[in-house]
Amino acid sequence: MKLFDDNDHHIPTKAILQSQQGSSYDVDFNKPYLFGGLHCASLFGIAEIVASLIEEEGCDINQRDCVDNKPLAWAARNGHERVAEILLRQGNISPDKAGEDGQTPLWLAAWKGHKGVVKMLLGRDGVNPDKPDNEGQTPLLCAAYNGHEGVVKMLLERDEANSDKPDNKGQTPLLGAAYNGHEGVVKMLLERDEVNTDKPDNKGQTPLLCAAYNGHEGVVKMLLERDEANSDKPDNDGQTPLWYAAWNGHAGVVKMLLERDEVSPVTADSDSRTPLWCAAYNGHVGVVKMFLERNEVNPDKPDKDGQTPLWSAAWNGHARVVKMLLERDEVSPDTADNDSRTPLCCAAYNGHEGVVKMLLERNEVNPDKPHKDGQTPLWWAAYNGHEGVVKMLLERNGVNPDKPDKDGQTPLWWAAYNGHEGVAKMLLERDGVDPDKPDNDGKTPLTCSAWNGHVDVVKILLERDDIHPDKPAPTGGTPLSYAALKGHVGVARMLLERDEVNPDRANIYGRTPLLCAACNGHTEVVKILLERDEVSPDKPDNDGRTPLSYAAGNGYAGVVEILLGRDDVDPSKPDDFGQTPLRMATRHGHTDVLALLQPGGHPV
Repeated sequence: MKLFDDNDHHIPTKAILQSQQGSSYDVDFNKPYLFGGLHCASLFGIAEIVASLIEEEGCDINQRDCVDNKPLAWAARNGHERVAEILLRQGNISPDKAGEDGQTPLWLAAWKGHKGVVKMLLGRDGVNPDKPDNEGQTPLLCAAYNGHEGVVKMLLERDEANSDKPDNKGQTPLLGAAYNGHEGVVKMLLERDEVNTDKPDNKGQTPLLCAAYNGHEGVVKMLLERDEANSDKPDNDGQTPLWYAAWNGHAGVVKMLLERDEVSPVTADSDSRTPLWCAAYNGHVGVVKMFLERNEVNPDKPDKDGQTPLWSAAWNGHARVVKMLLERDEVSPDTADNDSRTPLCCAAYNGHEGVVKMLLERNEVNPDKPHKDGQTPLWWAAYNGHEGVVKMLLERNGVNPDKPDKDGQTPLWWAAYNGHEGVAKMLLERDGVDPDKPDNDGKTPLTCSAWNGHVDVVKILLERDDIHPDKPAPTGGTPLSYAALKGHVGVARMLLERDEVNPDRANIYGRTPLLCAACNGHTEVVKILLERDEVSPDKPDNDGRTPLSYAAGNGYAGVVEILLGRDDVDPSKPDDFGQTPLRMATRHGHTDVLALLQPGGHPV
């Protein structure tokens, strides 16, 4: 007994409360009463302990715990009938008192489907069977939502229970039951005259729409048998029951709805997306087939973005749907969306080889049609490294393998930039491809692959005689300087093996590859550059700052140590503003660098 009466010192309250299925209680340990022994015994349903505790002097059976629950609430929530019976026999019990969230013991028992407890509570005069929580959800709505038929039946027998009462979101018991496919509950509610079969929630969604959305054929059938149910009623976004069934591929529901004369198979939502569009987008072959059999359905109708059913199926790689749509004469296989992307472009972008193959077999399809920014299907496939698609496109006579986009970036440029070695190799085998072609900013494929450290792509580019391995961009940056800047040791080694590469070439700001590597602390690149006699380790940039100045200012002690080991580096050389490496390290508080530059502890 003492164990339960003094549990705040030894029972892990938070763990117990959070173990309750479906709960996420915010435990307030600052409340003086906390989670008492009576609460704990009621939660676990230990009737003997409950009976003993309530006999003790000072026991308050209506006391709230640290999650605002009373002992009766715990017993009701967990279906402990014996405990609930003991508590309800007490004359001072408050059987209908709600917690801070508005949930009464009856609400909790109804939510969990505990018929015995519900029956006991409904037998009390002070219990309101229709009392909602803070969300407006009544015990009946809770029981209906969770499919507790026995509880629903008991509540419907009470005159006070409003069988059509919506919660704060406008959801009625019928809608909740229909949404979750509880046929037995739906049947009971439909037998009530006061239940509005077609009552929508705040989003305009009716019970029929919810059942169609989730593919509950039995519920859909029952609702369609009611004259009041509008089988084509859209929600606030213009989406009908048929639209939702098509979107989610519920073929049985789609079939039932299409058999209704009042259901339009072409009603589009607020984004102009028809049920066929939805089915095509998600690859629901059987549903697409049903819509294509309807004469009213336009198989090529675009949505507000200009995307047709074929476009959407191609984008997602639904080859069987694409095949069905291409068999229709009304479908244009090359129609671009509002962003000028064709079905082929979409399929190429996402690497859907089967779809690409089907589209390329159509004479109407332009295999080299560019996007508004100049990106062709080949460009997109190369960009994403889809080798199979690239191969198919390169086999077409009408495809320009070197066609740049508006920024001057070719398929090879992007394959190099993203490190797609296989694609780069295929493109380099084509006579029409310029492997050294710069973009509008003057960066070549080699520059891009060096910048990103794609060693394998750099290797195959350097094997070409028509590649200039030291070609500078307009800012003067070379492939080597970019590799040094980013610390790509393998790329730097390959470039340094080429006689044409000047390892000490400065850009327009006077920054050499060594300075770039030192500035960013790339120790290994610094080492291999200093192995070259042509490299001046103390060469300043246009501001007079040397590699040592940058390494010291940025706190790269490893680089500083390497440079200080050189006789041809002046450790006290000032820049054009009079700042020495020592002053730069002091300004930024790099104590480890200071120790190297000022071993004797001399003042700055």
